[in-house]
Amino acid sequence: MKMLNGKTLVLAAVGAAALITGCEAPPPEVVQNGYRGLGMQTNYNTDRLQASLDANVPPEPIPAATPGGPKAKDVYKNVQVLGELTVAEFNRLMVALTNWVAPQEGCYYCHVNEGFEYDGIYTKVVSRRMIQMTQTTNANWKDHVADTGVTCWTCHRGNPVPEYVWTSDPGPGQPSMIAPTGQNVAAKSVAYASLPYDPFTPFLMQDNDVRVIGETVLPQGNRSSIKQAEWTYGLMMHMSSALGVNCTYCHNSRSFYSWDQSAPQRTTAWYAIRHVREMNNDYVVPLSEIIPDSRKGPLGDVYKIYCTTCHQGAYKPLYGAKMLKDYPSLAQPLPEGGLEAVKAAKEAEAAAAEAPEQQAKAEQAEVPVPAPAEAQPAQEAAAPAAEPAPEAQQPAAAPAAPAAAPPQLRYPPPSMMQYPPAPLQYPPAPAPR
Repeated sequence: MKMLNGKTLVLAAVGAAALITGCEAPPPEVVQNGYRGLGMQTNYNTDRLQASLDANVPPEPIPAATPGGPKAKDVYKNVQVLGELTVAEFNRLMVALTNWVAPQEGCYYCHVNEGFEYDGIYTKVVSRRMIQMTQTTNANWKDHVADTGVTCWTCHRGNPVPEYVWTSDPGPGQPSMIAPTGQNVAAKSVAYASLPYDPFTPFLMQDNDVRVIGETVLPQGNRSSIKQAEWTYGLMMHMSSALGVNCTYCHNSRSFYSWDQSAPQRTTAWYAIRHVREMNNDYVVPLSEIIPDSRKGPLGDVYKIYCTTCHQGAYKPLYGAKMLKDYPSLAQPLPEGGLEAVKAAKEAEAAAAEAPEQQAKAEQAEVPVPAPAEAQPAQEAAAPAAEPAPEAQQPAAAPAAPAAAPPQLRYPPPSMMQYPPAPLQYPPAPAPR
């Protein structure tokens, strides 16, 4: 039981998960991923696991391109993002993109007969922006995707539009002509719980606090109400379903709020929410003007990204398969010089990191080693010991070593979670039917 602003709120997520898995056959397997005795474990059904593994097998990489040759920007017209690649590497990536996104339609899914350089089809403009989004993700959001990274296949899996996307939900029909309040409907988006059925707009589009427990004792100005907590629970239900994990994959059951007792995955999820929010606001929604109505939701908004888009039931997309290493042109925006410049920069960075260690070894090798006592001349061994120098001539004591730097925090401090309170903006109510 948790006290929330003087009212009692039952946190039954762990118990509900245990009840559901306890009714399954065969009995689920349990993997411990946190502290013992606190329910920090992942339950999975062995029957469904194999199907999930089969659905998350990446395609075989295309053989590497022959190095060298002219740049794509010097041979082809209107190459705005990948022009620094060689022609061979550019064509290799284009074949991969076709297989990942539109294997049935082929090149003409994004190009027209008048010439491949023309932008007369919206899918070419969208794909160019999606390539930029992928490069930015791999370069700037390693706190989320790490070095594994993502490619177009991570979301598309051979579909022109990813299978799992979301739009603003108009809610159920209201015969009484009363606008819905956004909750108390058993919706698939929140695992059929009677929680707000569109938790994505407030958190994956708008910058609202994702929290349950209030920070103040009195209710004045406190936005962490029970109703807002239910929106947070709706998002958490989605994340649990998208990754195929329990609440305790990230949280410690003795204190869901405490960051210093949570699993490291909770930090990754913190960054993931902000990363998805950036992708939707900076890359997807700005394309609304060119995307046709046939690829928009019932309220006229474009298909957007959420956790299921990439994860699709796996705790890591494709169960951690490292596709990006075979397509380094998607790892970051390409500088002038292309992949050769990227490779040279990485080698220089590695050399700079090794330089202090090599210098220390060289200095250690230059220090003269005193000869053994038996090898010293007899007269030197028989010489009387030198008198100690006067106190004034004693060498100055070496300065004390600086105190060790404090260890870095393993998890973000709670202050990082405290954004200025913002009122929730609920999805628009549908027109009367």
